[in-house]
Amino acid sequence: MSRKMLVTSDAVAIALVTFAGFAFHGETDASILPRFLLSFVPLTIAWFILAPLLGLYQPETTSNPKQLWRPALAMIFAAPLAALLRANILGSMVIPVFANVLAATSALGMVVWRGIVILLNRKGREAR
Repeated sequence: MSRKMLVTSDAVAIALVTFAGFAFHGETDASILPRFLLSFVPLTIAWFILAPLLGLYQPETTSNPKQLWRPALAMIFAAPLAALLRANILGSMVIPVFANVLAATSALGMVVWRGIVILLNRKGREAR
């Protein structure tokens, strides 16, 4: 998978996990869009700051299942940063439970997504 496609699909994965969080709370109509963006945008920014620093766009990382700890670690640090950015935008305080749930669910979502990427990369190499 190309780096450009991986970057785009990471953003889609973050959007899906964010939407799943709203759906879990029974909120799926169009009125959630502003609140959705208040969660999605800071988390995406934080992810794209930290992911390259942890080598998450290097081929050896995107093709090795032993490296799945990296996206989890990146998201565990990205989520509190995102919660802080979100709180600053809202002029409020960080809610620790929100930051922890955001970290756990986003880390799980990104590990699942990056696991799929590893499988796709392996199938792509086998097809060649």
